[in-house]
Amino acid sequence: MKRVVITGIGVVAPNGCGKKEFTNALISGKSGIKHLPELAELEFGCQIGGIPDTSNNIFNKFIELYGLETASSMIKYAVLAGLEAWEDSGLQIPQQGSNEVDYNTGAIIGSGIGTIDIYGERIIPITNQKNIKKLRSTIVEHSMLSGGAATLSAIIGLGNQLSFNSSACSTGTEAIIHAFERIKNGKAVRMLAGASEPYSPWHWSPFDSMRVTTRKHNDEPEKGSRAMSESASGFVPAAGAGIVLLEELESALKRNAHIYAEIKGGYINSGGQRNGGSMTAPSSDGVIKCIQGALKESEINETDIDYISGHLSSTMADPLEISNWSKALNRKGKDFPKINSTKSLIGHTIGAAGAIESIAAIIQMQNSFLHPSINCDDLHPQILEIIDETCIPKQTIENISLNCIAKASFGFGDVNTCLIFNKFKS
Repeated sequence: MKRVVITGIGVVAPNGCGKKEFTNALISGKSGIKHLPELAELEFGCQIGGIPDTSNNIFNKFIELYGLETASSMIKYAVLAGLEAWEDSGLQIPQQGSNEVDYNTGAIIGSGIGTIDIYGERIIPITNQKNIKKLRSTIVEHSMLSGGAATLSAIIGLGNQLSFNSSACSTGTEAIIHAFERIKNGKAVRMLAGASEPYSPWHWSPFDSMRVTTRKHNDEPEKGSRAMSESASGFVPAAGAGIVLLEELESALKRNAHIYAEIKGGYINSGGQRNGGSMTAPSSDGVIKCIQGALKESEINETDIDYISGHLSSTMADPLEISNWSKALNRKGKDFPKINSTKSLIGHTIGAAGAIESIAAIIQMQNSFLHPSINCDDLHPQILEIIDETCIPKQTIENISLNCIAKASFGFGDVNTCLIFNKFKS
């Protein structure tokens, strides 16, 4: 089996686009949540959210160069994050018109909801107006679910697997695990992997109708995402993308690439919507088995975990998640690893959450800090019955040694994913 490392990261997040800006936002505990007048006009209960500002992204030139201005923002975010990860790994973006194909490299870029923005803005209204010719010949490539991976291939010339995955909030983490397994089994040398989620009121209105998004913080948006707080009242929706470049270790060493982390293992399962699990809630049994499966594959002990990047979304499920982690690791009180919620800063980016949060976790390990979980001064009492308050950073912790970290995602459909990252040691 091949060892797999991460040599490039790219991120489009509500509190920072690009590795440098996102890193600074994490260190400073900057929130990317804002009031959105469009949602207020449409009479949403939750009128706040996180939308990335891509106006100054250095890769915007490729949006124009490849005629992607009218593409779904799911595809555009994927292109911006994917190209950043590619260049960050030390690889060059080919000149437009190049005929070279890299058969050793592929891409798996998923999404939770997909390209609904372009359906709402163009395809449905223009079709209903009987003006189908106005859809233009590029409408399919600008709206197809595999458009993120396919467009990155058009720019870079990827000749290995190109595909799309969707597993609700587990999508991004699942994409990374699929890519990890492909390289581990010798079927690819490099894979771009992650997920992208667009902003669209048509995307967020179903969650609003379910009343799973907060309605209490429209006048103070930065306080809306309150993971692990007793006063948490629902998640804050957000958009964005996170993509990493996974690479076979031998290849990375051969070309002297910077190595952010090694992926030790990953596990995917489902609770089967039984024993407390449902279409919208995770089964504790399934979650615990998923975490323990990742530990077993990684050949590490429960005590090796220094830090958990939680799924923690600011809902009533947060105390249950802490309980599941505690049981899976058989650790509690002050012995529990440090844990924080990146969603407290950027909101819930649905399918992209696992990918963006994996990148946040890797950045923290690489730079020896932990970002704060904001808005949790009133920690939920059920959480404090399990772990010590000091396990949850409310302010940035600097100069902390992180050698082994866990990132898990839990999604609608009772689906679970867990990744284990190690600081690279030759």
